[in-house]
Amino acid sequence: MFSITLVLLQAAAAPPATDIYLTDLRVAQGRITVGAPVNVTNRPGYDNQPAFLPDGRAILYTSVRDSQADIYRYDIEQRTNSTVTRTRESEYSPTPLPNKVGFSVIRVERDSTQRLWAFDLDGTNPRLVLDSIKPVGYHAWGDDQTLILFVLGSPATLQIADASAPGARGAVLARDIGRSLQRIPGRSAVSFLQRDSVNGPSLQEVDVHTRRVTPLVQTPVGAEFFAWTPDGIALTAGGTQLYQWDPRRGGAWQEIADLASAGLTNITRLAVSAKGDRLAIVAVPAPPPAR
Repeated sequence: MFSITLVLLQAAAAPPATDIYLTDLRVAQGRITVGAPVNVTNRPGYDNQPAFLPDGRAILYTSVRDSQADIYRYDIEQRTNSTVTRTRESEYSPTPLPNKVGFSVIRVERDSTQRLWAFDLDGTNPRLVLDSIKPVGYHAWGDDQTLILFVLGSPATLQIADASAPGARGAVLARDIGRSLQRIPGRSAVSFLQRDSVNGPSLQEVDVHTRRVTPLVQTPVGAEFFAWTPDGIALTAGGTQLYQWDPRRGGAWQEIADLASAGLTNITRLAVSAKGDRLAIVAVPAPPPAR
């Protein structure tokens, strides 16, 4: 969500202004290249948390307007934005369901409770997914019924829960984690950022079947959010730079692009389409040059 938790957001005057950009993505001989980013939201205010639908034709995202957070949809071919949810509550972090017939969200309910809900793709039929685990800040589907959750607290914890048992409680797998939870394509595993005041933060993964946590690689300075290509290359960003890390090759992160010349600053969240042909980037537009 934002650079602050939802609990703090409720008292904030306004969320940070961010836009969502789309760009072509290509992989050749293990090296990623990206095209020119196009701003697809391009308005004042908070547009963030993009997620591609499984068919790659659209993205869902969170948009805050008049202090109300709802889920919006950008259709790539039509180049149009439309509202998906219109509720009195606030919805964040849209994530396609494993069955591809809807999406899950973090919902801030009227009493400020934060729990996991789901909707049909058209924004109808809201239903509670997990009723006992709260306050949930972020989530990812590890497989068809297993959820990996960022649960707010001091510190925040990484928890695993069974979505087929709505009343189930989460089991804690790690503590003091970052906000980016991403399923690793082709595997029943989810990556997360593990904070470490001594050794520095690292990207780690949890196997949702064995619940084993495995360190992967130290992260670049300033990197907080991650995404994976379909062939298993990790992406992250810091400032205006994009980086890749290929587990099959090992080694350090490699810079693949600097998007300062494209007018992007403070790149944060990333999302990759299921086919691996497009990349969504959340960034702050650079201010116009002084006259």
